[in-house]
Amino acid sequence: MRRPLTLRIIDSLDGKAWLALGVFLALALVAVPVLHLAVPEDSAFHVSTYVITLIGKIMCYALVAVAMDLIWGYGGILSLGHGLFFALGGYAFGMYLMRQIGRDGSYQSDLPDFMVFLDWKELPWFWSGSDSFLWVAILVVVVPAIVAFIFGYFAFRSRIKGVYFSIITQALTYAAMLLFFRNETGFGGNNGFTDFKRVLGYTVTSPETRLVLFGLTALLLAATLVFAAWLVKSKFGRVLAAIRDAESRVMFIGYNPLWYKLFIWVVSAVLCGIAGALYVPQVGIINPSEMSPANSIEIAIWVAVGGRGTLIGPVIGAFVVNLAKSWFTVSFPEYWLFFLGLLFIVVTLMLPQGLVGLWKKLTTRKEGAAA
Repeated sequence: MRRPLTLRIIDSLDGKAWLALGVFLALALVAVPVLHLAVPEDSAFHVSTYVITLIGKIMCYALVAVAMDLIWGYGGILSLGHGLFFALGGYAFGMYLMRQIGRDGSYQSDLPDFMVFLDWKELPWFWSGSDSFLWVAILVVVVPAIVAFIFGYFAFRSRIKGVYFSIITQALTYAAMLLFFRNETGFGGNNGFTDFKRVLGYTVTSPETRLVLFGLTALLLAATLVFAAWLVKSKFGRVLAAIRDAESRVMFIGYNPLWYKLFIWVVSAVLCGIAGALYVPQVGIINPSEMSPANSIEIAIWVAVGGRGTLIGPVIGAFVVNLAKSWFTVSFPEYWLFFLGLLFIVVTLMLPQGLVGLWKKLTTRKEGAAA
């Protein structure tokens, strides 16, 4: 008798993993709000707005890293263009945030400020319904899914893989970046969207709104980890791993790799779009630079540093790399790219399984020595 789905999802994580998720959510949903709102600003235990914004942003990046791990670590599909899906979700939600500004903008017009500046007379057709939260929430999911499905279908059907697939995904995001840089596309050109005021009627910059967004990001990251763990341990996940390791053999026994790869590719894109939508109100800006090839390469670095094929590794990698980036860009801004390149080389040559792999090695050695 097949076990209920709920029990199978619960069994996807062991006791230690559930405990870690519980501690993480307790910190994000209880400890951080209390330390931010109830503790005086001059106290050493006060959590500042800057820290909440920084950690919230990194949790969005961690969600993207998990999405990348699903296709790269478990599907063997290395994308160097996932920044595109992240930005599409961000732009979709950014349209809603721009409409919520209303007449509080610099030009006191119903049109976004950049449209007034560029002498637009009315909203473009694709902005229709952008003042509806529900409609935009649908766009955040559907737009990345459609783009991913169309691109993935033709790419996987043509059996494009390896370095060729990676180059094509990088070209795709670069082309999208150039398109969004143009003023006539209706997305704010090189400045993008910024100066947000409200979301669902609440002030974006208020402490309460920031904490709600922070908590939602933490909940989504935890839910994604549980979903991803269940997915990779399911029959689908086992077939996907088999396709990664020996695609020809999988085809020989009767499976069509196209639909397995396409499904995980679209799921990964949707997760990136949702992460982008949560990122924009917390950071306060979205522009075409989010689609730059360098940003997409950084996503792959997060996964490699943490350990691909582990799920928790990409989360660790996203936090380690981005916390290091925050420190380097303030203290030694001119050396950040050199450090990032060195980090990637060291991980590739000396830590092929990332930080999680290193931890497992050290733990195994310690247990062996104790025995």
